[in-house]
Amino acid sequence: MKVPAMLLAAGRGERMRPLTDATPKPLLQVQGQSLMERLLRALARAGASRAVINTSWLGEQIETTFGPVFVPASLPIGYSHEGRDFGGALETAGGIVRALPMLCPPEAANEIDGIFWLLAGDVFVPDFVFSEEAVARFAASDKLAHIWLVANPAHNPQGDFGLSSGSAGGIGLALNLPADAVQPRYTYSTIGLYRKALFETPWCDIPAGNPQGIKAPLAPLLRKAMDNGRVSAELYAGAWTDVGTPARLAQLNHLNPMESA
Repeated sequence: MKVPAMLLAAGRGERMRPLTDATPKPLLQVQGQSLMERLLRALARAGASRAVINTSWLGEQIETTFGPVFVPASLPIGYSHEGRDFGGALETAGGIVRALPMLCPPEAANEIDGIFWLLAGDVFVPDFVFSEEAVARFAASDKLAHIWLVANPAHNPQGDFGLSSGSAGGIGLALNLPADAVQPRYTYSTIGLYRKALFETPWCDIPAGNPQGIKAPLAPLLRKAMDNGRVSAELYAGAWTDVGTPARLAQLNHLNPMESA
């Protein structure tokens, strides 16, 4: 079951400076391979139909690096250049709506209409499998999104979302918990399956294709859909790192943090 994928790569990477002063964060290397190349290889192995990458800060480097086709796997790549078109990043939801005409074109053949993988281009997740089974399960559901949650890392101890208990196969509803809830929260891994319907009315009020370059985050859309029981989730227990600081990158490369600068 072929679906496309969108990789989010428009951020400035402020916390990763000075490394990101000259290199976009997704092109930073872990153990000899860039974060984004690792993700593209995993998507290609899973049979993704194509990838769309949104860019802003130093985005031309990303397109120069990968070009229109990820050659090792003949994976077509399109680019949504938010920095070139609007002078800066459009945040997550704004960027997705901008890229949707390229990501889910009406003429796409041999694909499940309107379903796509979404992931950040700067996470290190070497064991994650973008499985056809997950796509088929999601396609058969009425959900607008299915997200993978991870144990809370040190930099996000409060977590993001809850997960309904007693779920078959560890899959349940993602929960938008109130601030005083005692139920555990988990951290959103930045990996999920989505339907384009989440980025259309009545869930999202950004015009199709975001021609005005409206900036908007993803979290409010997810929380709204969660409140209506339209987001499923499961826990992912494999290796996962949000490579957000030089220290985390150095740890993955087994270096002293000063050596990664």
